[in-house]
Order: sequence, then C-alpha cells, then structure tokens
Amino acid sequence: MPWNHTDRENERLKFVATVQEGLYKMSELCARFGISRQTGYTLLHRYEAEGVCGLQDRSRAPKHCPHRVPEEIQTLLLEARRAHPFWGPKTIVAYLKGKHPKVTMPAPSTVGDLFTRAGLVEPRPRRRNWSHPGKASIEVSEPNQLWSTDFKGQFRTGDGQICYPLTIADAHTRFLLACDGLSSTAHLPAQVVFERVFRTYGLPQMIRSDNGVPFSSRAIAGLSRLSVWWTQIGIKHDRIEPSHPEQNGSHERMHRTLKKGTLLPPAPNGQVQQDRFDFFREEFDWERPHHALGMRTPGSLYTASTRELPERVPEPEYPGHCRVRRVRANGMVRFRDQEIFLSEVLMGLNVAFEEVDDGVWSIYFYDLLLARLDERTFKLSG
Repeated sequence: MPWNHTDRENERLKFVATVQEGLYKMSELCARFGISRQTGYTLLHRYEAEGVCGLQDRSRAPKHCPHRVPEEIQTLLLEARRAHPFWGPKTIVAYLKGKHPKVTMPAPSTVGDLFTRAGLVEPRPRRRNWSHPGKASIEVSEPNQLWSTDFKGQFRTGDGQICYPLTIADAHTRFLLACDGLSSTAHLPAQVVFERVFRTYGLPQMIRSDNGVPFSSRAIAGLSRLSVWWTQIGIKHDRIEPSHPEQNGSHERMHRTLKKGTLLPPAPNGQVQQDRFDFFREEFDWERPHHALGMRTPGSLYTASTRELPERVPEPEYPGHCRVRRVRANGMVRFRDQEIFLSEVLMGLNVAFEEVDDGVWSIYFYDLLLARLDERTFKLSG
C-alpha cells in the first residue's frame, strides 16, 4: 500500500529500520511499502549520508534552469506591463522587441506566467467563441478602401458634462484617424471632424457606420445630411445591418481598448479627456503592435489617400436620357404633373429619374439609387 501523504517521514524511517533488521530482501520489503527498489535504495543512501534529515521531503525544482528569464529582462517586462496594463503578453513582447532589438525576449506564454506571478493579471472566466451570425462582405486590401466610424457611447466627465467620442479608423490598417470628444451627435460637429480628417488624410472610397445619427436617418434610402455630403464628394456609404455591431467588429474591438485606456474613470473635464484621447491615438497608431497586422503598428502601414477633398462640391452629372428635377425646401419634387415627397435632406439638390421599364422609373442621387417609382400609382418602393 502506498505511503500516507501526511506521514511520509515516519514511513521512511520505519522502512530504513526494517532494512537494518535484515529480515527481508530489498525487493520484498519495497513491495510491502509500495515503493520501487530504486526509491528504496535512494532512501537508504540518504539516511546513511545525512541521518534522519535525509528522509525529509525535498524540492523537485531543478537547481539550475538555463531558460530562466534574466532579472533585467523581467524588470523590463514588468515595467512595460505596468505602463500599459491592458496590453497582452504578445503585444508587450512585440513592443519591446521594437524598442530593444538586441535583447532576446522570452515566449509570450512565459511572459504571461511572469505577469500572473507578479499579480498583474486579473482572472476572468473563459468564454466560448461563437461564430458571428453575419459578417460584412467587403474585402479590403489597401488603405483608404474602407473607413469605419462610430460614437463610443456617451458618458459624463467629472464636471458633469456629457461627452460623445467620435472615432474614425481605416479598416485595412486599423489606423485611428480621429478620436474627438463631442458634446452631441448632431451632424454639424461631426462634419467638422470629418472635414478636418479629409483635409489631413484625403478621401476614402467608402465609409462604414451603424444606422444611428448623424450617419443615417428615417429619410429615403436612410439618407442623413452627413451621408448626403459624403455622396456629393464621392464617398459611398456602407451601413451595417440593424442590431449587428459585429459587422463593424474591428471598430468595436478598438472601442473596448479605448474605454479601458481613457474612460476608467472619466477625466475631470472635457479638455483633459480630449488630451487622453489624443495620447491614446498616438500610442495606438505608432507604438502598440496589433495582432491582426502581424504585430506591426497601424502607423507603419497606413498611407494617406491621393483623393483630396474638393474645395467646391461637384454637381451631379446624369445621363442625357434622364429627367432631372430639383428637390424643393419641403422635400417635394414635381414629376409627371404629380407632387412626390423624397426628403428634406435633399432640398436644393438635383435628382434624376431614369425609366427602366414601361412606367417604372429609378430615382438617383448622384450614383445612389434612392427608390423606384411606378407612375401608375405614384408610390415609391425600395
């Protein structure tokens, strides 16, 4: 029978005493005590060399570990973790390799164990990774093909003012183009931010957003004043499906990092909060390695667009066979001696009617299909 875990030393002492009596062969005696012959001889040699002290439990840890992380590298890793408490081991290893290219860094798993032993990791329950029910179909292969934008909720700063962080990012490189704390989600403040970004980085081919204000509305084709402006300057608007934030997944993931790095807790006032956003953007773009980018930084991959923001909004050019109508201030247009309501967000702008079937017309704003009109009923359909 194996030795009792709590009384090993007494069992070992009894074993040695029985050996010294010389009544049993070593193989028989080891079998009675439930140990191997090698263990039996080891205990006997230890007793002869050290006495009773030789029968105590000994550490199984190796006396020398060639893979042990040197103290100076441990210090470097721990300082980086304390400076960036929300960065994982892979990110910190890649970050320090860039800062200290001549230093050999340990594996991320080793670094993770070091952080755990140092009490720098908060335990969290494991979650099953469910596949998304739907993903956006747009594939991007270079910068500025697709930008994503959203508001990171709302919160109050220490002085009680409400802050709405507006973020804009390049989908291919994850480069964070803007993070501005606005006082509302109105379209004018948002347009000011977009205009600044367009003048700095040029125009993207497409912008993806959710269906909230100021990106969308209940108007025809979901148009808003902001998306009308995007269409006028040659930017396509891609809206995700309602209740499917995962279709803008990389942007949502960035928001989680933004929240940890700048909003816990909120700053005392709006100016300090904006300083936090600016510092976060600088670090996120130029210092923090990104897993999806092969542990490179977004700033090392992003290049500005060659499409410049036009000084004047270009007028739409419709084919000659189309019937062009101007939308009045009340959102109405007159077609075939009938009044048709489109949207007030289009007031003062030209739309085109193109006959695609007998009595069926497609209505376009630039190259955006707004709706179809059946002149027999004069009802619009999507």
